[in-house]
Amino acid sequence: MLSVGGSVRIFSIVAIVVHVLGVINAAHAVMTVRSSRGAVAWSISLLTFPWLAIPMYWVLGRNRFYGYAEALHAAYVEHNTLAQQVYQEALEYKTDLPKEFASLQQLADSLTTIPFTTGNYCELLIDGKATFKAMLSAIQSATDYILLQTYILEDDETGYEFCKALVQKARQGVRVYLLYDGIGTHGLERSYRRSLRQAGVKVKAFKSTKGRGNRWQINFRNHRKILIVDGAIGFVGGFNIGDEYLGYKPPLSPWRDTHLKVQGTAVKCLQGSFLGDWFWATRHLPEVNWNIDPKPEFNQTAFVFPTGPADHVPACTLFFVDAINQAKQRLWIASPYFVPDDSIATALKLAAIRGVDVRILLPNRPDHYMVYFCAFSYYNEMQTAGVNIYRYQPGFMHQKVILIDDAIAGVGTVNFDNRSFLLNFEVMVFVLDRLFVQSVETMLQDDLELCKYVEPGDYRKRPLWFRLIARIARLFAPIL
Repeated sequence: MLSVGGSVRIFSIVAIVVHVLGVINAAHAVMTVRSSRGAVAWSISLLTFPWLAIPMYWVLGRNRFYGYAEALHAAYVEHNTLAQQVYQEALEYKTDLPKEFASLQQLADSLTTIPFTTGNYCELLIDGKATFKAMLSAIQSATDYILLQTYILEDDETGYEFCKALVQKARQGVRVYLLYDGIGTHGLERSYRRSLRQAGVKVKAFKSTKGRGNRWQINFRNHRKILIVDGAIGFVGGFNIGDEYLGYKPPLSPWRDTHLKVQGTAVKCLQGSFLGDWFWATRHLPEVNWNIDPKPEFNQTAFVFPTGPADHVPACTLFFVDAINQAKQRLWIASPYFVPDDSIATALKLAAIRGVDVRILLPNRPDHYMVYFCAFSYYNEMQTAGVNIYRYQPGFMHQKVILIDDAIAGVGTVNFDNRSFLLNFEVMVFVLDRLFVQSVETMLQDDLELCKYVEPGDYRKRPLWFRLIARIARLFAPIL
């Protein structure tokens, strides 16, 4: 049994070690954290409260996903001939944007190898019934392979409907690959996965902690939702898979969301995004169809833009800042969450100040209270600059849509928060087509009819406790 003096010495040694670790981690934060404010906050916490701050920093302090880029490079080296062939074929459909968007195209070319392409047809899918009906119909039509990726997969009635459809196709000889995020779908029953695997479906979780040195890499998510059927039809957007997204679970019902059905060249680009994630999870690439079959009615220009924490620069943030700066008459954004970083917030305010009609559509009901309260802390600065904020009244609005003038519309998985811009693997599809843009405008106008305009000064009229919670929530903005 240790004496009192021995216990004191052990505690003193442990305390010294913890404080030394705090100093080392504080130095690491100063050198690696992206923003100066974040570096200051972490370093002060690590020096002052190392017992609490060190484990938090190990979990939340990473801003880059290690191993993913190296895995993609390994896949490229292993399949170099195929990669070159696919890339060259895609370049045949590369198109130049109008002169007013030349800078946006130059930026896109610098951030990704995926070009703006012609030969596409994109169709809006509004709300769950239309989306799931179209997805299940596409799955039933599969003759070669199915690639399905989701952030959340529920083992409820809707989840089992998809399970049944995938099992049926697998038993018919169709190759089926299912990828889900290991954290977003942490509660999926083993029996669900087992029934899929017994039918021959390849099922994998995307785990951010995979690989040596990545044990604490748990603050990242793969938020992409993609379905590819035979390399000919693709789907992408805000819908996960479960009853909740059909509006069956109050108090968030009815559920308002938007998905996209894609045909043409862009499907191959979405397919490439899925395969990169699949290779990370399995170190294997399935054989897929890369042939591009152009049709006369596929005449839209589209840009598939996958982003994530493995990017060598914050690609998602940079592209959205430049896209916002392109707006001349109108900038409408629909997002379930609004926690922009300084660069995004500044771009929005500048757009409003120069006379652009900037509208932010947010849900009135919360599904995550911290993010919900944090959004209110931006009201004053946004409204003072002329940004108009609307709260969608019925149910929960989960769509991720951006409309720029009468020229560009984007639909995908990117929320207007730091997690999507910096910490999540995301994907957006931007479409330049007059009729498609008009359909997005009509959809958002219908949504605005169901919104309540937030009057300037609304935030200041809130009780003190509400404003205090909002400001406290904003302290956590870098990880929301």
